[in-house]
Amino acid sequence: MPVSTWAIAEPQKLTFDEPVTALSVRIVNGTVNIVGTDEPTARLEVTGIEGPPLIVTQKDGVLTVTYEDLAWQGLLKWFDSKGWHRHAAVSLAVPAGSTVEVGVVGAGAFVSGIRGRTAVRGVNGDTTLVGLAGPVGAETVSGNVEAQAVTGDLRFHSVSGDLTVVEGAGASVRAESVSGNMVLDLNPNGKPTDIRLTTVSGEVAIRLPHPADAKVEANTASGSVSNGFEDLRVNGQWGAKRITGTLGSGTGTLRAKTVSGSIALLRRPPAEDDAHDAEPTGKVL
Repeated sequence: MPVSTWAIAEPQKLTFDEPVTALSVRIVNGTVNIVGTDEPTARLEVTGIEGPPLIVTQKDGVLTVTYEDLAWQGLLKWFDSKGWHRHAAVSLAVPAGSTVEVGVVGAGAFVSGIRGRTAVRGVNGDTTLVGLAGPVGAETVSGNVEAQAVTGDLRFHSVSGDLTVVEGAGASVRAESVSGNMVLDLNPNGKPTDIRLTTVSGEVAIRLPHPADAKVEANTASGSVSNGFEDLRVNGQWGAKRITGTLGSGTGTLRAKTVSGSIALLRRPPAEDDAHDAEPTGKVL
């Protein structure tokens, strides 16, 4: 299939006649919004652009929106003075089953309604993921990631960015950071979950449904711990502390580890009427 190419140097809209199965977007500064639809084709709207033009290509079902000098592989190392002269506001509607890759340098990203695999890489700039059903991978330097109602497996890696999961229903969450905080509100709807969180100095807070179903092991070398479950044990009064035990039949796994950050395990009430009900019933050590 021949390659179709467009150079976008000013605000405009494009509709693509050929079906789209994969999307790759890389921008510097600004915003990128991606929404999954039931249509087989895609639409692009650029509402603002400064600096060099965006190059749009379509070949064999793959739609790419990027700059000539911004490669996916070198994205996390690409940040120098030339970035300050660029800005783009990009919105795309693509088939919900598409594979989506987003790379941002100093830009915010919003992705919703995608059932295929989603991968996000960012230097700085926050990312919001809503209603994603496929596997999700997010890698940032300092940008924060918020995942809402994500049902696919989630992988997160950051230096100082925070991870927030709201109504998380995926079977697996793997998250690593150096100083970023992790706040997870999980509602797996009865599915076994595999949650593994690691951070050096970030704080970890996890809210689980009640009754929950997991083997729990949470460790901190010097931070405080807070436990809202009677079935879990807290060991250690000074220095290192651990929360261990089994909730329900223990079919799931919850492991959290931090060196100097605090760890809190919160209990989600069966019928939640008030956000204040999320407070842990156990004492802080």
